[in-house]
Amino acid sequence: MIARVFPRKTKASPDDQMAFFDVPGIFDEADKVYISTTFTWDIPRAEYLAKNWEHIAPVEIGGPAFNQPSGMFTPGMYLKSGYTITSRGCPNHCWFCSVWKREPQLIELPICDGWNVLDDNILACSENHIRAVFSMLKRQKIKAQFTGGLEAQRLKAWHVDLLADLKPDQMFFALDTPDDEEPLREASKMLLAAGFTRNTLRCYVLIGFPKDTFVEAEKRLLLCVKLGFYPMAMLWKNTGGETQKEWRDFQRLWARPAIIQQRLKQGEVSA
Repeated sequence: MIARVFPRKTKASPDDQMAFFDVPGIFDEADKVYISTTFTWDIPRAEYLAKNWEHIAPVEIGGPAFNQPSGMFTPGMYLKSGYTITSRGCPNHCWFCSVWKREPQLIELPICDGWNVLDDNILACSENHIRAVFSMLKRQKIKAQFTGGLEAQRLKAWHVDLLADLKPDQMFFALDTPDDEEPLREASKMLLAAGFTRNTLRCYVLIGFPKDTFVEAEKRLLLCVKLGFYPMAMLWKNTGGETQKEWRDFQRLWARPAIIQQRLKQGEVSA
């Protein structure tokens, strides 16, 4: 039996009986223990858990927080069933992202069934792989989601055709740097022309990074609204996971579609 131990629980965390989020209980048993750590600021917690689990069974500690390549994807192992990863890596070298540091090459993986795609950059994959992923998603009983994100700059007409046929529940793009703006505008034109609406279109927006301002952050968020996306403000954190309260308060206004929709109705935000 393999116990998977996580420093924090998220909605994507496994929910089977061998997934743990704290020190072992009196009756917990395992043959091996894997401590899986996603965020660098959770490393101290992960090390604490490792010390507490080592009397149960041999412990291995790792994960993205340690910049370790992730390797193959096993459904249900480190993510809840329904989440899938069909490729690793990203050819971009964004300053705020660690993916290209731990995954130096884009690798296409065997495609496992799931409905929520968490690939680092699926549109960077080969056409054959992308089409195979969409074929898999069409078989699922739950509408697809692309919460791993779709890169606007790589979006092509045939991608849009596949998306229009698939009719996903939601798909995320990104507006993190000035270079993302024009591609996002072009993606908006193609997606709106294909019949998509803000109910499906989402956009991650990085805020609160060094030298960012509330005025500039709001400009980026408002641009997403005007282009037909619900923005999802992603608050930058340092390696210790620290943020400022003012930025946290600001993020809350831009992190939930229901709040943004209410602000649109009240005229606080103009589309």
